[in-house]
Amino acid sequence: MISFKQLPIEAKAAVAAGVVFFSMMLSRSYLAEKLDFRTRRWLLRLQMALFANTLMLMGSLHVWRSTVTTFTRSSAASSFWFMLWKVAVFMFLALAHSSFFTLLFLVAEEPYFFSLAAYTCLGAYIILIFFLFTLGSVEQAYKFLAGRGAKASTGNKNRTALKPVLAVLLTVVLTVVGLLNASQPPTVNSVEIPVHKLPSTMNNLKVVLLSDIHLGPTVGKTKLAMIVRMVKALKPDITVIVGDLSDAEAKIIRPAVEPLGELDSPLGTYFVTGNHEYYTSDVSNWFELLKSFNIQPLHNENVKIVSPKSTSDWFCLAGVDDIEADVLRYSGHGMDLKKALRGCSGEHAIVLLAHQPIAAKWALQERPDINVILSGHTHGGQIFPLNAGAYLLNPFFVGLYQVGQNTFVYVSPGTMYYGIPMRLGSRAEITEIILRSP
Repeated sequence: MISFKQLPIEAKAAVAAGVVFFSMMLSRSYLAEKLDFRTRRWLLRLQMALFANTLMLMGSLHVWRSTVTTFTRSSAASSFWFMLWKVAVFMFLALAHSSFFTLLFLVAEEPYFFSLAAYTCLGAYIILIFFLFTLGSVEQAYKFLAGRGAKASTGNKNRTALKPVLAVLLTVVLTVVGLLNASQPPTVNSVEIPVHKLPSTMNNLKVVLLSDIHLGPTVGKTKLAMIVRMVKALKPDITVIVGDLSDAEAKIIRPAVEPLGELDSPLGTYFVTGNHEYYTSDVSNWFELLKSFNIQPLHNENVKIVSPKSTSDWFCLAGVDDIEADVLRYSGHGMDLKKALRGCSGEHAIVLLAHQPIAAKWALQERPDINVILSGHTHGGQIFPLNAGAYLLNPFFVGLYQVGQNTFVYVSPGTMYYGIPMRLGSRAEITEIILRSP
């Protein structure tokens, strides 16, 4: 029987990841009632950071072997430049690993440079792993098809050296492109949605949709103030924020949230939780903070949006808690559609705010008479190659979908980004939704 010491280091990392994951499940199931709230919050976030790092360790070993160990037998291995390269690769991997811990120690009104550098390295790390894996797969396929003749040995060595060089070059180029794309202000996308049973007096009602701002290590007050200015310029009747507003505790990041107090939509500003609100374990304090800025959380509840032209004309705006609250066993929270739509009959139009597209799918299965669902969560994949995963894991990916004859789902690609200050294959967006009466 092989002992733990005899296992390859990748296998040890996999075992460590499994142990951390098991401890997360254990603490959620059995320790939740025994630990005080603050301790439970810190334990959860520390476990998530450790779990991510143990998983990354396997990839980091592969990166080191591909970009450093591969060249140790070359003539340049003893040169100053190769030593400098080894230090650069080590620092790159160290910064990528440290990114998850910035959520615990480096969150303020504006992002720290270290946090921006760490998350940039994390984004580049993901891209580099993808290209090393893809080019390695192509190399193995070539060897299988071409065979391993003696004459091909020199060529194989050249290709082995070429693979990491090409992967690094592609990573650098895409990282720069991603940083430049994410640094641009969000685009304003105007979408018209026909709403069955919307009163004619509410035709052309303008709803501005924000999602996935992710105030935290890499998004601060300056970016939020820019978003608020853009929203005010659109002069919406209603503003809605469909989750993942922040990755930090309300008390810590309160100064960065102040621009939200300038939102002044005449029919109100509303908020529903995303999964990251529950990762902060500070939802109650966030609700109180948002209320102080005249932003109404819809905690499995609804409000009547009354027409300014006729008090007898209205539609139902409802919001549900994010489904992650159930997974995390967050007391008093969890998606409850029946409670959220209490009093919302099929006689009036229904607009539902639900952070995750999977929640939108579940809601329509239970209440197919919902007219419009506004979601976020996917970020449009945010960066390549995560786009493919986000597409496969969500029933609605990004943009407008028609479900049946009278129902529409709109999924925002996100107003900012999560952590990694990059976008590849997606663009940050503020959505201007025009509701049309039939």
